[in-house]
Amino acid sequence: MSFLIDSSIMITSQILFFGFGWLFFMRQLFKDYEVRQYVVQVIFSVTFAFSCTMFELIIFEILGVLNSSSRYFHWKMNLCVILLILVFMVPFYIGYFIVSNIRLLHKQRLLFSCLLWLTFMYFFWKLGDPFPILSPKHGILSIEQLISRVGVIGVTLMALLSGFGAVNCPYTYMSYFLRNVTDTDILALERRLLQTMDMIISKKKRMAMTRRTIFQKGEVHNKPSGFWGMIKSVTTSAPGSENLTLIQQEVDALEELSRQLFLETADLYATKERIEYSKTFKGKYFNFLGYFFSIYCVWKIFMVKFWSQHISFILVGIIIVTSIRGLLITLTKFFYAISSSKSSNVIVLLLAQIMGMYFVSSVLLIRMSMPLEYRTIITEVLGELQFNFYHRWFDVIFLVSALSSILFLYLAHKQAPEKHMAP
Repeated sequence: MSFLIDSSIMITSQILFFGFGWLFFMRQLFKDYEVRQYVVQVIFSVTFAFSCTMFELIIFEILGVLNSSSRYFHWKMNLCVILLILVFMVPFYIGYFIVSNIRLLHKQRLLFSCLLWLTFMYFFWKLGDPFPILSPKHGILSIEQLISRVGVIGVTLMALLSGFGAVNCPYTYMSYFLRNVTDTDILALERRLLQTMDMIISKKKRMAMTRRTIFQKGEVHNKPSGFWGMIKSVTTSAPGSENLTLIQQEVDALEELSRQLFLETADLYATKERIEYSKTFKGKYFNFLGYFFSIYCVWKIFMVKFWSQHISFILVGIIIVTSIRGLLITLTKFFYAISSSKSSNVIVLLLAQIMGMYFVSSVLLIRMSMPLEYRTIITEVLGELQFNFYHRWFDVIFLVSALSSILFLYLAHKQAPEKHMAP
């Protein structure tokens, strides 16, 4: 009886998570498209539902909700379903929709989809060779073999996000990194942009007048007479055509300059808004957070051996949440920029793949941060994995990501004033 009650609780929560994923799919990702592939919608919603359910089970482990046997059953079922989706279903359908968009392979799309999936499985399996995640005790398609490889990809993604977030968060919110932007700077750049636009308009007018003159002269003086006249009109260029080519090159260069000036003007406006925002109470609060994460980033990079595991994972979780928010905003803009009725299905499936791997790897890292009495069932379900390896791998990728982000943001911050001061 208790097992039925526990199962009804889990099924209800999964239905709610599924509905939320379905609404997000309909109202955010595919709201501008009339043709929808319900297979893609179901896969995305199911991936979201089972990913959220794993975090729900972690909370249930800490709070002691449900019987231990029920939690073990649902842990096992959730991991099996999410691995089935990430390793078999999503890669197959990604290959299927890619092949379906190629007309030459349309009739044999099922065959080529299987070939693409087999290619993915080969590289996915070879992924385990360089890492100490293999064990001869486990079968080829055991949970341990699959989750170990999914964990490598997911932990790498998490480390990249947290490393970038640890550096980008202070750079974004700390007033120290804000360069001084005045209304005079913005007006000067806008004046350059208007002058460039005026030059483009004048040169295009000049091109139009030259074409009109060439056309009129050709109508009056250069009418082809006979066979040799036609040959001459084809082999000789009209007078002034060389000037048109030069003017067109100048116009292209000016249009590229105008695009750069427009982007720089928008960047100056955004910087000015950040300066005004930093003077508010909320801006000062985020400025404090920027200093806090700066100290943490230095602590994480140079004092790895002395960091507290529980406190560190909470901080990493905060950083990942902030970076994931930015990532989702960027991915949404990226989706609207390049998606179409043909490519949108593939992009949504890739997002589902990233999301599922991210949540699975989160479970691997959270398990090490949980007290011993709360990680028993999770350890039994995950099997004999090298958990210490994933934490070491996370630290290495975090270090590379943080140092690379520091270098990139330093160069960008150094070049920005020089760019705006250029005449």
